[in-house]
Formats: sequence, C-alpha cells, structure tokens
Amino acid sequence: MENSYFKNLSNLILATLFISTSGVLGKYIAMPSEVIIWFRSAFAMIFLYAFCKYKKISIKVPNFKHHIPLIISSLFMAIHWITYFYALKLSNVAIGMLSLYTFPIITALLEPLFFKSKINPIHIVLGGVVLIGIFILAPEFNFESSNAKGILFGLFSALCYSIRLLILKQHVHHYHGSMLMLYQTSVITIVLIPVLFFMDVSNLQSQFPYLLLLAILTTAIGHSLMVHSLKFFSTTTATIISSIQPIFGIIIAFFVVNEVPEINTVWGGLLIISTVLIETLRVKKIR
Repeated sequence: MENSYFKNLSNLILATLFISTSGVLGKYIAMPSEVIIWFRSAFAMIFLYAFCKYKKISIKVPNFKHHIPLIISSLFMAIHWITYFYALKLSNVAIGMLSLYTFPIITALLEPLFFKSKINPIHIVLGGVVLIGIFILAPEFNFESSNAKGILFGLFSALCYSIRLLILKQHVHHYHGSMLMLYQTSVITIVLIPVLFFMDVSNLQSQFPYLLLLAILTTAIGHSLMVHSLKFFSTTTATIISSIQPIFGIIIAFFVVNEVPEINTVWGGLLIISTVLIETLRVKKIR
C-alpha cells in the first residue's frame, strides 16, 4: 500500500514537473506564439488520439448540446496558451508563470457568476493579496515596460484559463480528461490553421525537436499524468502539489538558460503562491 502511494505521488510530482517545462519552451522556441500553439496542439492531438485508442477511452460526445461548451472552452484554451506565451516572451519565465498562477484565485472570484452562488469575502481578501503580489512583480508599472506587458498578458491568460475550467466544470466535467484534451487540441488545431499561411514558419526545421517536446512531454504526457493522478488524490492535494509549478519552472530556467529571478519577483511570487495554498487548505478544511 505504501509503495503504491509513493508511486502515485511520484507520478503527480512528475506531472507537475513536465507541465512546468512550458515556461522555458514557450519563451525560447524561436517562432511566433500562434505558430507554436498550432504545432503544440497538432502534435498533442495525434498523441492523445493514439493514447485514447490504446486505452480504449471513448472519444464520442453523445449529447449534441455539449459540443457548444466544448468548442467555447477550447477557444478560451487557445487564447490562454497564446497569451501565456506572449507573457513569457515579453518578460521572463518567472514573471510569466507567476502571473499565470493567479488563475486559482481568479477562478474562485468568477465561480459565483457561473454557479449563481454568493461570493466569499475571503476570496476578495485573497484577491487583494494577489494584486499586491502583482504590484511587487513590477513596482514601476508602466505600459512601455516589457515586464508590465508580460504581466498583463499573463493575467489575461489566467483569466481565459479560469473561464475554460469553469465552463468544463459546469457542463462537461464527467468526460474523461484525455478525451477532453483531445477534443480541445483538435479544435485549436483547426482554428489556428490560417497562422501557417500568414506567419513565419521558416524556423520549423531547427525548432522541430522543441515543438515535439512541448507537445508530447508538456502537453500530452504532463496533463494526462495529472488527470490520472486525480484518481488517487483529491483535487485539493493535486492543487497544493501543482503550486510548485512556478518554482519548478524558475529552477528549470536557471539551469537551462541561466535566468535568475530578481528579488522583487521572488517576494511577489511568494505572495501569489501563498494565496493559492491558503485557499486550497481552506477548502480542504471545509470539506
């Protein structure tokens, strides 16, 4: 039993590590963000299709009414990925990932709008703490600053990701996670086809290995492992462990590209991650 727990915990941590590679890969693949996302989606779609067939996971959506929320959530996923990569390219891995990781608090603030419940005052307080963390990330916040632009793209990416999660939770949460990722990567691949004709793809040959790594390691394997881990751990536990994603991303960036975060990034990041941990532990206590 203990060996089984350790194996499942190791898989969850491994999933978090794999997903964390998106920061370095997103920033340093020398192609436009939209083109990167097309290849990421296309390659992941092929891998996920093969995985679903191998595991005999149904890829059908029997209820026609579910197609609309699935398509809309896929579009938000596409915008989330593209703006996240813009955030990474405009600033750095640390700021891009930390800005994105405001999504748990944004989700908590938006949830009452989707499920017609009352907003919890503690979420307003935590939201305020997150804003302080964002301010610390870029104390001289002006729109000419590349870091400030990166933070804004990161926050918008977090907003789109939160809306995507809430749509899935509200309408199609009962489908298998790998099937949902297959559906969404398929929609994104189709929608973004025009970027191949209007944007620069001349670096494809040199960047191909990194695109493949992003699609398979980060997207397909990382997210599949994360979904699989939810069978053995609560969502709360998974959220707590996944809170180390920005830390993993910063460490990877340090060793791979020698990117060292500034002290204000460290303090702002600690505030943002702390709010995620507080909210997660608070929910666990209630349950």
